[in-house]
Amino acid sequence: MSMRPQIPVCTVESEEALAFIRQMGVENVSLMLKPDEITREVIQQQKEKLARHHLTISDAACGELQKNRSIHLNLPDRDEQIEKFNQMLVVLGEEKIPFTSIAWQPHGILRTCWKVGEHTRGGSSMFCDESEIMARPNAEPRTYTEEEIWENFTYFMDKVIPVAEETSVRMALHPNDPPLACMAGIPSLIYNMECYRKAFRAAKGSKALGIKLCVGCWLESGSEFGDLMSDIKELCADDRILCVHFRNVSSQLPMFEEVLPEDGYADMYAIMKQLVACDCNAVISIDHGFKPMENFGGMPGSFCYPTGFMKGLMWAAEKELGKR
Repeated sequence: MSMRPQIPVCTVESEEALAFIRQMGVENVSLMLKPDEITREVIQQQKEKLARHHLTISDAACGELQKNRSIHLNLPDRDEQIEKFNQMLVVLGEEKIPFTSIAWQPHGILRTCWKVGEHTRGGSSMFCDESEIMARPNAEPRTYTEEEIWENFTYFMDKVIPVAEETSVRMALHPNDPPLACMAGIPSLIYNMECYRKAFRAAKGSKALGIKLCVGCWLESGSEFGDLMSDIKELCADDRILCVHFRNVSSQLPMFEEVLPEDGYADMYAIMKQLVACDCNAVISIDHGFKPMENFGGMPGSFCYPTGFMKGLMWAAEKELGKR
């Protein structure tokens, strides 16, 4: 099975926006849910709405559970939040949604600013300056140790893996972004490939834990993260990749700009060929578009050009490798 292009949507997307997504040749959407939307009724309504445009939910997630301070930092309501996560797994399982997302980033993705850069062709993109990120004060009243972060992750795995296995809903673990070992007094969980191997061990080898292969994160720190080509081969062979984020950057840390696939330092066609050659069976998204312009298609509009470019690379790679 080839990779399946995907676009993120929320429950309030207009019929026009969904029609636009389908016109891109995209059939899969990642459904972002608010906490009060994690019900079978809401998801069934979304399925009906999407079906009118021949779109399918490839995965679903809730931002407040995906990046949850209480779970990640062992705050007093940790068990309550884990129970909410498990309840979400049950709902997704009942609706036959195959995976959800987690990212051990209690304060989200860290970037320095949005601005017009050298490669953005007049649009706004995200910039990251490592020196600015590392100069930020602690985000929490106290600092945390790496051991604490891994203990919290292992505790979470012990609580959710049985439910994930029972419901057949896998979890796609995204790297910390940017992939620095510690930011704002909080050690990162995933900042290189060895961290992923450690996470799989923490999950006791369960295939309920997979990953979001964020190409952008690998590229942001280059060989410090790992050998992307060999890592793709290893992760595909172990059936760990549930979603690919197909994003390029202008350069490696200490400073980078998020760019269109053809404008960064990496050869994205070579990366695509490796994914195809390794029979990667995942959904694939361009990850971050330029800042959406509401009068020009909003989020789907910002994803339109790079998604088409990505699909062209996929088509060419499949053709070259005899898989089309």
